[in-house]
Amino acid sequence: MVPDANVKGAWVVCKDGADQSWVDPRHPEHLEFEYMQRIGWLIDDWAESYGYESDDRLRVVHIGGAGMSMARWLAHNRPTSAQIVLEPDTLITAVVREVAPLPRNSGIKVRAVEGRAGIAAMPDDYADVIILDAFDHGQVPSHVVTAEFMTDIRRVLHPLGLLTINLVDAHPHAWSQRVVAAARQAFSSTCLIAESTALKTPRITNLVVGASPVTLPLHALTRRAAGSVFACTVLADDDLTRWLAGARPFVDADTEPSPRLGTSSWLGHY
Repeated sequence: MVPDANVKGAWVVCKDGADQSWVDPRHPEHLEFEYMQRIGWLIDDWAESYGYESDDRLRVVHIGGAGMSMARWLAHNRPTSAQIVLEPDTLITAVVREVAPLPRNSGIKVRAVEGRAGIAAMPDDYADVIILDAFDHGQVPSHVVTAEFMTDIRRVLHPLGLLTINLVDAHPHAWSQRVVAAARQAFSSTCLIAESTALKTPRITNLVVGASPVTLPLHALTRRAAGSVFACTVLADDDLTRWLAGARPFVDADTEPSPRLGTSSWLGHY
């Protein structure tokens, strides 16, 4: 972890040559990375759409933790929530706990286990929200993007629940198309959120996926996307079908990690 030179008291979690989290323990409500803000849109709009109040208890599972920015944000905005973070890197967890400790009584529990094993151990219909934001050596691991894993996530997710996924890819997004196809196979409602230019650029950028057994709040998401500082596109239904271009879902016997990142700082910045 290194101090943010521009914001006193804030920290950047770096691993494998990339910035993986930005944390300001005094202001957990602030999400610095744009892709995390978009995950926040999904959670807030989904919760409002299905009648969850801010003081309602949500059960949230994070696949990937790093600085636990999203977990801190949820603990601040929905303080009664119970959260489990699946983070196999015990060293990075220890450093984060030392430099930017979680608040007392945060409801956040960290388990030193990789995402697939952690999900497999959970009971049916356990989680209201699952956030998949996992990286290993600068790539999204291959074992967390397959149809089989999406099916197991669907088992663990509540019938009204929400899955969000952070992907990294570059145009023409052949890898991400296969991941989204796997999610779409498991869930009846799926959308993709990305900055408009990200869908055409050859640079590796973040793409955020929302998936649910029930209808996603697409109108609310589209309004947020259009009004954001960096205008975004929300693809769903026929638009998403066209973007997928017939892509086959990844399966365990035929999968691969995301494109490898360079050594420059990239996360959250298009």
